[in-house]
Amino acid sequence: MVALRALRKHMPELVPTYERLVELAGGTDSVARLLALWCPTPYLTACSQAVWRHGSPVLVRNYDYHPMLWDAVQLATNWTGRRVIGMSDSLWGLLDGMNDDGLAVSLAFGGRKVVGTGFGMPLILRYVLETCCTVDEGVAALLRIPSHMSYNVTLVDAQGAYQTVYVAPDRPPFVAHRAFATNHQRHIDWEAFAEATASVDREQHLIARLDDATESASRFVQRFLEPPLYQSSFARGWGTLYTAVYEPASRRTALHWAGLSLQQSIDSFQEGAVTLSFGASPGGERRHA
Repeated sequence: MVALRALRKHMPELVPTYERLVELAGGTDSVARLLALWCPTPYLTACSQAVWRHGSPVLVRNYDYHPMLWDAVQLATNWTGRRVIGMSDSLWGLLDGMNDDGLAVSLAFGGRKVVGTGFGMPLILRYVLETCCTVDEGVAALLRIPSHMSYNVTLVDAQGAYQTVYVAPDRPPFVAHRAFATNHQRHIDWEAFAEATASVDREQHLIARLDDATESASRFVQRFLEPPLYQSSFARGWGTLYTAVYEPASRRTALHWAGLSLQQSIDSFQEGAVTLSFGASPGGERRHA
């Protein structure tokens, strides 16, 4: 199978876990192709993410997507001997997460229409957190593993190092020493998408807050629950589904919504469920998480 050969070539450390998951899911060819995330169906998200660098580093991100297309699951795993916690996508991929070395990472769509040959970024993030300890190691993995679409990946580790990597299927990755990312790369490639998602406005807002000497870490997190970072365009497919906070030094994480927060940590993960309501009115769509 082409997908399995690609997985063995680029991410061999994941193959035993992949084969076990395929077996548990029924072992069919369609299951094997789905879980390999090789050249998956294209999809668009509109996310904001940034590293708070004053004092202990913190990665904060909003995941903006359609509620009915979201796994709505936070996973704590120990599949390869390394503990990982993060938001699930495509059953075992990750939208964002952190490992027990204190490396945290998140993805944002890169704002380009080009689709090529490569893996879905959620599986690449899973690989980074399963095999890397530091930002430098994570960047090296992102530079060599092909992605099927353009993404902006922000990383931070327990030592406070951070980077954002712009990956694409049709041009070499670019390492930008930036603590933030929205939904464009070094310049606007897709004007209509950037305008519809306010990508530039959100980027400028993040820059202003990160440069504000009066800003606190707690206030910075709260900004993600407010416009322009918080988005409510659920009818168009990119409302804010959650705000995630990762603290590499303490290995703690939190998920935030208006009026609700869930605290977890690598060392103490508590299973549970909440009911969420999305949309412009109380009658908006509901998901269990």
